[in-house]
Amino acid sequence: MRQLGTLAFYLFFVAAITGIVLYVFFETSVNGAYESVEYLTNDQWWFGGVMRSLHRYSSDGMVLTMALHLVREWSFDRYRGVRWYAWFTGVPVIWLLYVSGLSGYWLVWDELAQYVAIGSMEWIDWLGIFGKPVASNFLAEGSLTDRFFTLLVFMHIFAPLFLLFMMWIHVIRVTQPKINPPRGLAIGTTVALTVLSLVQPAISHAKANLDVIPTDLALDWFYMAFYPLFDIWGPAVLWGLAIGGSLFLAIMPWLPPMKLPKAAVVTLDMCNGCKRCYEDCPYGAITMVPRTDGLPYEQQAVVEPSMCTRCGICVGACPTSTPFRAEDELITGIDLVNLPLKAMRKSVDEALQNASDGIVLVGCDHGQKVDGIKGTAAVVLPCVSHMPPSFIDYMISQGAKGVLIAGCPDCGCRFRYGVQWMQDRLEGRRDPYLRKRVPRERIRTLWASPLDVELLHDTVAEFKADLDALPGGESADV
Repeated sequence: MRQLGTLAFYLFFVAAITGIVLYVFFETSVNGAYESVEYLTNDQWWFGGVMRSLHRYSSDGMVLTMALHLVREWSFDRYRGVRWYAWFTGVPVIWLLYVSGLSGYWLVWDELAQYVAIGSMEWIDWLGIFGKPVASNFLAEGSLTDRFFTLLVFMHIFAPLFLLFMMWIHVIRVTQPKINPPRGLAIGTTVALTVLSLVQPAISHAKANLDVIPTDLALDWFYMAFYPLFDIWGPAVLWGLAIGGSLFLAIMPWLPPMKLPKAAVVTLDMCNGCKRCYEDCPYGAITMVPRTDGLPYEQQAVVEPSMCTRCGICVGACPTSTPFRAEDELITGIDLVNLPLKAMRKSVDEALQNASDGIVLVGCDHGQKVDGIKGTAAVVLPCVSHMPPSFIDYMISQGAKGVLIAGCPDCGCRFRYGVQWMQDRLEGRRDPYLRKRVPRERIRTLWASPLDVELLHDTVAEFKADLDALPGGESADV
């Protein structure tokens, strides 16, 4: 469920590759289209038939993953504020996906294609944008020419190209977007689709005959669920639902608008242009520009408020974000206005005083609910990567027996890279990293869903037992 977006991309490429293979053997004519598809499906079932089925089921799978992805992003409130762009550009992706899929069904030119083609043309003709009704091309057998059929082929080729372009636009404002699923998931999906293609191969209806109205059809409900509604309600109602639904989806990020605190701010006196905040920002809200204050550094960081998610990951990346200074000196190169570094150290100091068992839990606003666990005290931040590794060093050096960092589930971070960046900093793969002097046995991480309440309590109990088992564990000062 956390890989729905990458799965949709992967299924698109499966459909594109299999579509290219099918096009090589496809005959672009009214009389030859059906026969060429039948030859691939029956005579070459072991290759052409599997390719056709993979093409069909990957297209269906893309509709399913797209719908689930939309619902999941909405349910996690990941469509408002600075995330409006991805949600808004997702609306034309839906339209282009349906145009791509439905136009492919026309090319088979069987009874199902006849039904979909006539229904689609009557739906478009209701708008009156063409001088002559397009549906008149389907009045009787022989009225459809090879020239019109060639136009359909081009439409089925270019619609997916526009779809791919819009998918790129959809993720263009995301830093280092992931469009490929994990290898195991990709292999498993391919195997599942292949097995489905062999067990339940895609087959055609009888050849289209414009002199006869087809009555017994097996609809692809992923793409054709609204065609029976068109027959019942007519084009006006369907256009109202389609346009009204699209407009509603498009304006959802502002219904109501998301109230955000002030964006991160840069203190130039403390910024040396190291680029760490720029490299770690998940949404490209930070850019590096030439120096403007005369200090002997080449660049400085600049925050674009409209793209800042207020996650604090940039604060955790800044090398000047350290608690080992006097309170009046706790100023960092980049900081959150609503939760500055001074407030973070104050919360840490309070947690150190209140943790009767000596365990401090570090959580985030969108992950595990870490406060209220007996014997522990919690520090809750917008994201766990808001806390620089030096604060973990500080807590243990100030007497904490252990620090447990509980964030969002792996691959499910609210701010995309919060979990990964924290893990990399702890393990020395990313600056600023945790110093080697800090005993790793006194640090534990838990990346889990907020619903895994029992798992959190079990992890805390296990961590406490492991700490007590360390030399001098039970008598360690807090």
